[in-house]
Amino acid sequence: MNQYRTPIKDALEELERNRVIPFDVPGHKRGRGSDNLTKFLGSKCLSIDVNSMKPLDNLCHPVSVIREAEELAAEAFGVANAFFMVSGTTSAIQAMVMSVCKRGEKIILPRNVHRSVLNALVLCGAIPVYIKCESNEQLGIALGSSLKAVEKAIKQNPDAKAVLVNNPTYYGICSNLSGIVKLAHSYGMQVLADEAHGTHFYFRGDNGELPCPAIAAGADMAAISMHKSGGSLTQSSFLLIGSNVNANYVRQVINLTQTTSGSYILLSSLDIARSHLAVNGKEIFAKVLDLTEYAREEINKMGGFYAFSDELIDGDAFYDFDRTKLTVNTLGIGLAGIEVHNILRDEYDIQIEFGDMGNFLAYISIGDNHKNIEMLISALAEVKRRFSRPTMDIMKQQYIDPIVKAAPQEAFYNPKKMLPLKQSIGKICAEFIMCYPPGIPLLAPGEEITEEIIRYIIYAKEKGCSLTGPEDMKIENINVLE
Repeated sequence: MNQYRTPIKDALEELERNRVIPFDVPGHKRGRGSDNLTKFLGSKCLSIDVNSMKPLDNLCHPVSVIREAEELAAEAFGVANAFFMVSGTTSAIQAMVMSVCKRGEKIILPRNVHRSVLNALVLCGAIPVYIKCESNEQLGIALGSSLKAVEKAIKQNPDAKAVLVNNPTYYGICSNLSGIVKLAHSYGMQVLADEAHGTHFYFRGDNGELPCPAIAAGADMAAISMHKSGGSLTQSSFLLIGSNVNANYVRQVINLTQTTSGSYILLSSLDIARSHLAVNGKEIFAKVLDLTEYAREEINKMGGFYAFSDELIDGDAFYDFDRTKLTVNTLGIGLAGIEVHNILRDEYDIQIEFGDMGNFLAYISIGDNHKNIEMLISALAEVKRRFSRPTMDIMKQQYIDPIVKAAPQEAFYNPKKMLPLKQSIGKICAEFIMCYPPGIPLLAPGEEITEEIIRYIIYAKEKGCSLTGPEDMKIENINVLE
């Protein structure tokens, strides 16, 4: 196929040329209904904010230009089928899980998953079987899934329907995906990959400078955030599936939750970004890798900070590493990662992706350049000089093993009551609490609330982490099962 083609974009341009008179939605009628909106977003943007119609196809049941764009995407990513997702990778992950699991059925997964995975369990009623998660004590973060831990979970739950793997984690850590796939398939289980931060793996170059993408490793489905490292607009993603998956059934499941009013702004951004990566992706991500390696080297020269990389690979729970991820441990200068995150934003006008108790992530990708990297390096040198302090009293533990007492769906929908945080210890949680980003729940519905978790939540609030999830917006109370 011709990867220079952009069928959705071309169809939108043809619609503009035809000057069709709109008596359909959206009501702004190509921007004429709101001068302020048109002035802010631009006439071009408003002119392509249109509804499904015959020349533009229909996202729920594509037969023409969207279908061709999906086929181009499938070829570009080397998969059997690709679905355009405009409700974010959240909807792609929910579709993956709900395609393989029904109410009461088991799915094996690490606990350090994004909230969207656990949201899917609330929606469909599947039962999580959590893999024992290993941690790096120096960094205070959870690692990937150990093959031995996955094998143990599979043997103890041979009736599970699927295994879900992060490829990579938010921090760039990859599991032995090929080994997990081989093991899971031998037990008749499907393998799902949350590949939100791994779009670029599919364009990794001929020398394998980046980790193996999920579908190439044999996974059955992968949800990728094209808008993160792939250059499309926020909220636009792909769901990729392998040849052994019933694509027509997956589309039915997608249509349960994805909007019926697919944004052509988002669809065309996916179409254009796919073409760009298919044609230039290997060269683009080779440059991204060079920028990140330079930044990592310069930051490590400063001392105090530790920008880790593949030197931590152990062939197991830290099986591989995405070297485009600039994850930096800050404990050596006596500051929490979230404190460095906030200082960079407030003092230097630098917005990085996120900070936790001991690390921050600066996301480097398709739109970065050497000048911006130098500004980040200089700012970090200043942060160390101006703000560093003794390392005492810094909490670094990022991952706390959950104690599961009830299924997420059961806990979320059953009668509940609200208690102050400290009075909730020993109760069963009935909602989510997480730092966002990265969106990995500290507590999920059905888990026992422990003193350690409450202490961590209070500490995270004090350090300035953005906590989300519970009904109480001030995060002073939490819903528990009655």
